Amino acid sequence: MTSWKTTVIVSTSLQNNDAVQMLMAQQHRLRFSDSVELGALVFPLSGTAFMLISPEEFPEKAENSEFINRIEKFVQVHRNSFLLLQSPVYGRREWEIVSAVQRRFFGSNLKVLPIHSNADIVKAVLTIAEATSKPQVDSIRNRMALARARIIESSPVWELLGSMQLHQPK
Repeated sequence: MTSWKTTVIVSTSLQNNDAVQMLMAQQHRLRFSDSVELGALVFPLSGTAFMLISPEEFPEKAENSEFINRIEKFVQVHRNSFLLLQSPVYGRREWEIVSAVQRRFFGSNLKVLPIHSNADIVKAVLTIAEATSKPQVDSIRNRMALARARIIESSPVWELLGSMQLHQPK
């Protein structure tokens, strides 16, 4: 299996982040930029963007307007966005923040992922970015269509419907 490599546009605020260092060590092409939202990792080839929120950035109250405004701006800019809430342990406060963010952005294109470690961050972003990259999406779509066709072909319901249609009076 070949290892997948891609380009990632990274917020300059994450230059010293351990997860970003792990991406660099895996030979991904990283481009640091001040023009992306603080804490953002953007995968242009897959059209996905991730915003990393560390435990220190968790607000005291989940409804914190600066925190919410930052996420709103991120969601408006990126059509396929993920919020990575990083905490080694999820206690009551962390789950309240996850819940408040999910309620606030329900129905939007934001997906919220609780993450525990830097290794989890790297694994999550690479898995999602690779699965949504153009060649992979086409391959997955083709495999799904083939699986669907096989299921329909071998379905007893499909056979029953076919036989009912053959015996209907014209």
